[in-house]
Amino acid sequence: MAEPQKQRRLITAQERLRDQVANALRAALIAGELRPGSVYSAPGLAADFGVSATPVREAMLDLAREGLVEPVRNKGFRITEVSERDLDQYSEIRALIEVPVVGRVTGTATRQQLEALRPVAEEIVAAAREHDLIGYLEADRRFHLTLLGLSGNQRLVETVGDLRKRSRLYGLTRLDERGELLPSAQEHIELLDLMLARDAVAAEACMARHLGHVRSLWAQDGDEAVGSRPAHGAGRPPADSAAG
Repeated sequence: MAEPQKQRRLITAQERLRDQVANALRAALIAGELRPGSVYSAPGLAADFGVSATPVREAMLDLAREGLVEPVRNKGFRITEVSERDLDQYSEIRALIEVPVVGRVTGTATRQQLEALRPVAEEIVAAAREHDLIGYLEADRRFHLTLLGLSGNQRLVETVGDLRKRSRLYGLTRLDERGELLPSAQEHIELLDLMLARDAVAAEACMARHLGHVRSLWAQDGDEAVGSRPAHGAGRPPADSAAG
């Protein structure tokens, strides 16, 4: 029995490395270090990360299932491009889902359930102040998906989670540098306060404004939003990356 147990431990370690590489690749996408439309080979990225090609290839397959990259035969993986039309459509679907759900949850969630989101909302603001973009996105993801989860509809949560992955907040680094990220972060606290006040109409309006604000930030970033920095130096995979 010792040999199978050893094998299970090795598989666990390999899967953990794959997750770390996948998170590091997501971070590179957010920072614009991987250019949409460009093709990257697993061995080349592996050299940057200081790991073997296998976990990079496995991580890229994970990202392909999320729609972030696409395999290119005998070459590697192409970073998928997100057009203005794509972003418009993702934003429209999110608004159709999230705005009415916020209104409904405002009337059904307990005060305790809503207050449990306050530390996450404050974490979003803190990450924006500290220029921690990965922390910002992870906290933002947890806030929105947990809030939607209060509706009791897991399929709805999965749908919005997929849309978030596909839109990816291109150009987040430049938005942070221009000081435009903090106001968006603070809208989470405003939304929570309105929901706690049981003002469903104002909460829906706040969510609509928040989603529109995010979309306008993408538009303001223009062509630079797709990133302009090379993949080299993207960094080694962190020990416990929290990117979502």
